[in-house]
Amino acid sequence: MKGESQKYCTDCGNLIHLRVEICPYCGIRQPPPLYHGNGANQDSNRWLITLLLCWFVGILGIHRFYTGHTGIGIIQLLTLGGCGIWTLIDLILIIVGNFRDAEGNLIKAR
Repeated sequence: MKGESQKYCTDCGNLIHLRVEICPYCGIRQPPPLYHGNGANQDSNRWLITLLLCWFVGILGIHRFYTGHTGIGIIQLLTLGGCGIWTLIDLILIIVGNFRDAEGNLIKAR
């Protein structure tokens, strides 16, 4: 189970310390953190921005780019959000607080 000072390796998926630059398991350099701070207000703002991006331009996958999922964002852009179905699923996940960013952190309203 992931703690607050841990994240998942972007390559092998093992739990590593949040500030590790190179994964000790696979040796892959980790990207810099997308988000700093643990304030409840900042988390709520991030959730609201993700929700609004998904609602208004979700068919273009902009909310995926915002949360660090560049590859999925490109696929959603090319398929128009999976004909809207993928966008609807993402919208539901964001609303219920089960949507994760590229580092594996939940994006939810506080």
